Parts: sequence; structure tokens; C-alpha cells
Amino acid sequence: MEEEREGNEALARLREAYPEKFASEERIFEHVHRGDRIFIATACGEPQYLVKALIEYVESHPKAVFDAEVIHVWTLGLAPYTNAKFKKNFRHNSFFIADNTRQAVNQGLADYSPIFLSQVPSLFRSGGVEVEVALIQTSPPDEHGYMSLGVSVDITKAAVETARIVIAQINRHMPRIHGDTFVHVSDVGFLVPHDEPLLEYAAAAPDEIAQRIGRYVSRIVQDGDTIQVGYGSLPNAIMANLSEKRHLGVHTELLGDGIVHLMKSGVVDNSRKSIDRGKSVASFSMGRPETYQFLDDNPAVEFRPIDYTNNPLVIAQIENMTAINAALQIDLTGQATAESLGATFYSGIGGQADFMRGAVLAPGGKTILNLPSTARGGELSRIVPFLSEGAGVTLGRGDIHYVVTEYGVAYLHGKNIRERAMALIAIAHPKFRPELINEAKRRGLIYKDQAFVPGKKGEYRESLETRRTTRQGLPRLLRPVKISDEPMLKEFFYSLSDQSIYRRFISQRKDMPHERLQEFAVIDYTREIVILVLIEHLEKPDELIAVGQYGIDENTHSAEVALVVRDDHQGQGVGWELLSYLTQLARAEGLLGFTAEVLIENTPMLRLFEKMGFDIERRTAEGVCELRMRFRGTS
Repeated sequence: MEEEREGNEALARLREAYPEKFASEERIFEHVHRGDRIFIATACGEPQYLVKALIEYVESHPKAVFDAEVIHVWTLGLAPYTNAKFKKNFRHNSFFIADNTRQAVNQGLADYSPIFLSQVPSLFRSGGVEVEVALIQTSPPDEHGYMSLGVSVDITKAAVETARIVIAQINRHMPRIHGDTFVHVSDVGFLVPHDEPLLEYAAAAPDEIAQRIGRYVSRIVQDGDTIQVGYGSLPNAIMANLSEKRHLGVHTELLGDGIVHLMKSGVVDNSRKSIDRGKSVASFSMGRPETYQFLDDNPAVEFRPIDYTNNPLVIAQIENMTAINAALQIDLTGQATAESLGATFYSGIGGQADFMRGAVLAPGGKTILNLPSTARGGELSRIVPFLSEGAGVTLGRGDIHYVVTEYGVAYLHGKNIRERAMALIAIAHPKFRPELINEAKRRGLIYKDQAFVPGKKGEYRESLETRRTTRQGLPRLLRPVKISDEPMLKEFFYSLSDQSIYRRFISQRKDMPHERLQEFAVIDYTREIVILVLIEHLEKPDELIAVGQYGIDENTHSAEVALVVRDDHQGQGVGWELLSYLTQLARAEGLLGFTAEVLIENTPMLRLFEKMGFDIERRTAEGVCELRMRFRGTS
């Protein structure tokens, strides 16, 4: 009550000091002329009352406004100006397409202007797009006459600075947010006090697919990173999976409920940011009332105009900047669209390209593109040979480091087209992989003889991933091979010494062409297992240091086993961990034991088998020891 009383007194003082700014709505809207360009503040910052009042004015004065252009970034509220009955009065033009304007845009009843959002303020200031009237919403003025633009600073600040006339709805529900958010009452043409709850944005609860994507993304985000995220159920799932991280920073376009939760829990403290240290920096907010309340007068948060938050040159100054965005579709070469489905306009360029390109340039920066593997209830693959005809290329082939679906992570940075295609096929939905393989072959994106095991037999077994620590205390990732691992396997085998190659293959042959590599990379998991041992790296691909495999002999219900460790990692316990894990997997399959052929002179491998505690039968012939090893405890 005390706050309300003080607010009323402040408004009374304003009326006394600026009586000309408090006019009737009819008098106010008389300043809207035919052909004017009318700006409306963004999303949850939309001045709902003013928009309704404008429409009511036009309805009661049908000849007062003709051919006015209504522009904004994005509307969450009603958009009555797109109604066909106002065709002669208004033409809607948006920099980003929302659900309630998408149909009008695609029917040719409204316009969409594709542009990097970071460039819109300069478009206003240069006169490329002249704003005659700006409808905004602010917090009540302070004792100095300054009002905060609150949850919509973005391009709104530039519109206020360039518009011929600014009409501000003063709303006590609008939070007063720190940063470059303030407008003085003297710079506003008219003030309309009207309190109403801000528009809210509540994304759908993340489903299991979103949660799986979130878990993969959390593996890429590291303690101390500065993050940018978008909106929707996918970002919410990502935020939920970052709860164990520490000292994250925030430099983003949109600040929503998920980031606020991370701030409240202490995950985000901005203590390691290289610019704006100690501050979560954003340009606008969409969320629940609790989020708006958290932002109100919070020194840990600063909102800036979008030509600062989204400026790639600013973003490039942030060490370990991690841009996390979503796409509608990506092709096998790494081109992605986030703005259209074929020729159908869906959303917009937005700030995605700004952040992804800025993060690519940042020291230690990385870009992560997320998308479910399918659309339309699983009927369509979002990973396609080439983008659909008419699709806008939001991100080029050089903009993306990581692509994440619910089936895993594909690392594209520095990869050739063939490697990219195989990496993306590996994380596509399994039912679309055979089609993608065949189409990629037809188009010459991958080897014409690329092998593939369709169905469940060839699906990657994520459940077999494990992390082990060697006897020297070194953590290592053990995982099954993927169809996209062929380049890694090639590099590994050619890094081995001649002795290691000879001991592994009992052959003088030293080449490892594509045809041989496929025998390791493309497997039927019901008949064989190939396990890789990797050193995980943060800023480059994981490093392969050992390969182990076994192939099942159905007649004896045992398996032939073999493994090789890179020379510079031999004698460090890697072989022990690898063979132990292969034994664990074989036992879980009910196998009775292993067989192996080992050169007599390969004493390290023979000792390794002996240390495993198998019941071993040996037969030696022509310098090769044939081993039959029964697992103890089996009949």
C-alpha cells in the first residue's frame, strides 16, 4: 500500500510538471497519421492496453488512419492489426514471426523483414526504417523522472530515441531493471498510466527427448563458460541439466525462467566473465511473474540494447563464450535453418546468427545447435541431405561446432563434407539413417561403398558408455564405436608403431584403407563389439588411445577377442581396463569365454590375459599362441 501511495504521488507530480503529456486517448491517437510507421515494444513488454486503445480508436474513427505499418520484433499478445477487417488501416511488418502472425505472413497479409537483430537499431538511426510512433511500456518514474523499459530493451530503446512521438504506458507491474534501460519523461510525448499484469511466457514442459538433448549439451558446457540460450522447452531442459555446473556467466539476448533459476541456485555467478564481470547481461525477458520480480532492482542483472548484447564483435571478446541455439532443419553438409520450413516462413533470423558467429570468434568459444531428430510426430527427419527448397540458411557451414539430437553429439568444426555427413547420420533418428546413407551415396557426399547395418543391430549402444580410471589415476572414456569414427580410427592405426601393428594383426600389411576401417567402424552389435578408449578434451576432438573388440562364435558361445593400445599409452593400465570391460560385456551376454591368437613374442599381451584370472588353454604353432580362455564361474 505504501508503494502504491508513493506511486500515485509521483504521478500527481508528473501531471503537475508535464500536464501536456497526460491527454485523453482520443487526443493522443490523433497524432497517428496516415502512412505512419508504428513501433510496438517486444513480446512480454508489449503495452497491451495501448494496442487495444489504438484499435478501438481506429474502429471509432475508421478514416483517421490508413496504410499505417505496424513493426516489432515479436508479439505474444493479440495482434488485431493483422485482422482482414483492418486491411486498409494497418500492414503488419515483423523482424521475427510469432505464432499469432505466422499465418498472416504466409498468406501475404503481413510482412516479414529478415535481418540480424543486432542491425535493427542502426536501421532506425540511419533512417532506413523511420519510426513515427512508438508504443512502449515502462516502470513508474523515479524521483528523477527516469522510467525503465523493463523486460523489453532490445530494439525498443532505439525506437524511443528515433521516433517522432513516443507513447508510454506506465505500469507498476513492469520491473525496474538496471543497465541501459532508462527513458526520461521529458523524452516521451504522452504518458498513459495503466496497470495490468505483464504478458507471460511459459514454455511447454520438456519431454524425454528434450531432456536427453539437455544431458548431451551439459557435457559440452564447462564450468566458467558464459552461455547464451534461446527460448522454449529445449532451452529449459538444457538449463535444468546445468545444475551441477559452477561459475557460469550469462550474456544472452533473452533472459528467461531457466537462467533465473540457475542464478538463484548459484550456478550462474558471472565471476569469470571477461567483460561485464558480475553481471548477467540480456536484452529482453519472457517468463513468469516470479522471474520479473527477481529482475526488479537486481544489481546482478543488466539489460542492454540489442546492438550491444547481439553484436558479434562484443560477443567475440568473451572468453569461453558458448552459444546454444535450436534449428528446424540441418543438412548433411552443416547448413541449418531456424527461420523457415522450405518456402514457409516460420520464425526469423533473430539473434542466432549474431551469437553463433560471435562465439566462433571468441577465445575458447563454441557453438551448439540443438534439434530433435524428427518432426511431425516422427514422420520427418530434421537431418536431411540438403535443406528444403526455399529454406533460409540461418547458419552457414562454418558457424556450427556441435550438433546435438537425442541420439548424441556430432562435432563438425574442421571436418570435411564426408566426415560431417557421417557424423550427422550417426545422430539422426535410426529409422531415417538407411535413407540418409543411400541419398548421401547418390549425391557423392560419402563413399559409394559405405557400409551400414540397418535396424536395431546397427544402432549405437549408448548404454555401453562408461568412464574408468586407470591404475595411474587417469580418467578415460570407454564407449562403443560409431559409424562416424572412421577418420579417428584411421589416425589411430597410423599412429601405431610397426611393432604394435604387427602384434595386433599378425601381418606385415601396414596400410589401413577405407575398406578395412569399415570393419571396425560399422558393426552388427548382436554379433560383435568394438570399444574405444578415449581421452576427452574440451576444445578439440577426443583422442583415441586404444581399441578392443570381440566377435561372437555362435557354435562355441564364446568370442574371439583382440585389442591394441597406442604405444605412448602402453604400460599405464589402459589395456587392463579395456579387457576388463570387454570381459564384463561378454559375461553380460552369457558368453562362456574368449579365444585369442597372440604372437609368442608379445609377452605384454600374454601377461595381460593371465592376470585376468581366466582358465586358459594354450596351443602353440608357428610362433603364435592360440588361447582358449574360459570365464571362471561359468559351466
